[in-house]
Amino acid sequence: MSKLLIASAVALMAGNVMAACPTVSGPEAGGAYPHLFEKAEFEKTHGCSLSFAENPAIKALNSRIAGNPELKPLVQRLPAEPLVIAPYGKIGQYGGVLDGISKATESGTSDLLSVRHVNLTRFSDDLATVVPNVAKSWAWNRDFTQLTMKLREGHKWSDGSPFTAEDIAFWYNHLLMDKNVIEKPKERFLSDGKPMKVEALDATTVRFSLNVPKPSLTAMFAQDYAQPFQPRHLIGQFHPKLNPKADELAKSLGFENGYAVVNFYYGQSDWKDIPTPLLKDKAAADRLVKVGFTAIAPTLESHIVVEETLEGRRLVANPYFFQVDTAGNQLPYINEINEVFIGDEDIQTAKMIAGEIDYKTQAVNLPSAPVLLENKVKGNYEVALRPTISQTTFAFNMTDKDLEKRQVFNDINFRRGMSLAVNRGQINEIAYFGLGKPTQYTAFDADTAPFVTEGLKNQWIQFDQKQAKALLDKAGVVDKDGDGNRDLPSGKKFELTIHYATQGAATEVAEIVAANWTDVGVKTTIKEVTSDEYRNSQSANDLSVLFWEMGRPLATMATKTEDVLPPYGTFFDLRTGMLWDQYRKTNGAEGVKPPATVDEMEKLANRFVQLPLGTKASDETGYRMAERTVDDLFIIGTVKAVSPIYRSKKLANFEVQKTHSYDYYWSYPYLPTQWYLKSDDTLAKN
Repeated sequence: MSKLLIASAVALMAGNVMAACPTVSGPEAGGAYPHLFEKAEFEKTHGCSLSFAENPAIKALNSRIAGNPELKPLVQRLPAEPLVIAPYGKIGQYGGVLDGISKATESGTSDLLSVRHVNLTRFSDDLATVVPNVAKSWAWNRDFTQLTMKLREGHKWSDGSPFTAEDIAFWYNHLLMDKNVIEKPKERFLSDGKPMKVEALDATTVRFSLNVPKPSLTAMFAQDYAQPFQPRHLIGQFHPKLNPKADELAKSLGFENGYAVVNFYYGQSDWKDIPTPLLKDKAAADRLVKVGFTAIAPTLESHIVVEETLEGRRLVANPYFFQVDTAGNQLPYINEINEVFIGDEDIQTAKMIAGEIDYKTQAVNLPSAPVLLENKVKGNYEVALRPTISQTTFAFNMTDKDLEKRQVFNDINFRRGMSLAVNRGQINEIAYFGLGKPTQYTAFDADTAPFVTEGLKNQWIQFDQKQAKALLDKAGVVDKDGDGNRDLPSGKKFELTIHYATQGAATEVAEIVAANWTDVGVKTTIKEVTSDEYRNSQSANDLSVLFWEMGRPLATMATKTEDVLPPYGTFFDLRTGMLWDQYRKTNGAEGVKPPATVDEMEKLANRFVQLPLGTKASDETGYRMAERTVDDLFIIGTVKAVSPIYRSKKLANFEVQKTHSYDYYWSYPYLPTQWYLKSDDTLAKN
């Protein structure tokens, strides 16, 4: 027998021996990263050859994705290099519907978005290590100005089309940087205020070239809700700069022009939870399907929307999802997600008590914890209390439309006095059951930023009505007509209203703050509004008092400057100084010139995002930013507490989050693709 035949026989025998891989799981399982293997790494580690299996219901689920083609065999749907997940508990079982609840479209939905979310990278559940996800690997140059990422060969969109580096370059160069699509890209997607260079070197290699160092770019991808890729094969057909006949094609489908179809699919927003085409225009979606297009833009996520109304949305498993478990089963295990929209907090709580919800963490406020804990056996669920990163904060509108109020709000004595007037101990006892800690807002979450000192955390937070009154007197708001309430310097009535939404603050906190301010002579009332009402009014510069959660972990602060510069966040955060922001954006042509402290903060923030975290220079710069935040008191802190995380006992392979945190994108670090729903038989045995 020839040496070649002998070698072939040995290889065949070895292949037979290596046919079965161990179904490893649990906290110790994982390769270079916890709970993760690359396929080749897994096979080499265990001396095996991984074979694959699919969800028995996947063809039926695929048939519900309007416009999707018939399925190819699983081996043609998975990448050549799928990401192998070692489950937290054990290999799961397919099937079931995950029941979730949100306030409304674009309101309180992030925790369910995080269940299906993917990005180039991910934070591991230690909330410190950035690990692979859509990207297989990456490398930096020496000075952190060039990031090269490798993708997975054979990765596909949910419609079966190839996903390549061109989809990342398309997202950046033809959506994010096209003013016809996105009027102004977010600062975190720029480098030194200017575009990065994003180029596809080949099908599986993308390079980001930066104008200045940005070592936190991989961490930004790991946390960000926006996905840095879009399906060029679909949306690119309608982009006038890529297809000369884009407008003609769009008009043939009943649209005004190509950009109208781009907007129809992409939505002119990095935020993923805008209404899908099914809610925007069902008739237009149906027309697209009839001529061979999908109703919803293809996704890389674990589940894709197949139904959407004003009452909720339904999603099914992505038949081309790129992850498998250690038994070779394609993830996700859960067939469907059913998300209902209910804005009323009491009704939400009632449905959770009844056990009708499988997972909820966002907008579950601590005051609801006692009744949830009391009924957890009857409702067959668990409730865990976890530390928050953000805290309820308040601010005064530094560019208020009322010029006299604006002048008062810009007086530091007023802001200090109103901070000292707040009884944070009472807030902690009543709203947070004594489980929180009064603390000043320092921009950085102090628990993840070691350079934030106790002195900064405790500045201007003592409850001192006497000093508060003296400072308010100094600011010129005194009782001029003798009715017991303070007036504006001109003698006009000075009354405040706290508009708040329960997604951003508990009612009890708003009540206590309003009572505290009234006690020192600033008559204050409260008004509950929806999240959308609050955000729209805030962004329109219509509110005098801003009231919402704020606070960011160190990793987030290292990726962007927007949280420390006007308007101090995004549409979804607390915002003040809207006209300062307008002045900066128009180079002084419009708006109101901000004080010099804003320019000083910008210098510090621009330096901070260029420094590797943990270095002496980074810590020193971060401290100066926190110090300036406390000195300015443009945003004022209350109590950093804990918040509930709710999950049904049916939900298996569930790891309770270390923090109650949007900033790490809720469940995303905890591998929700390997969650599964226990059957009734399994529950009975337990």
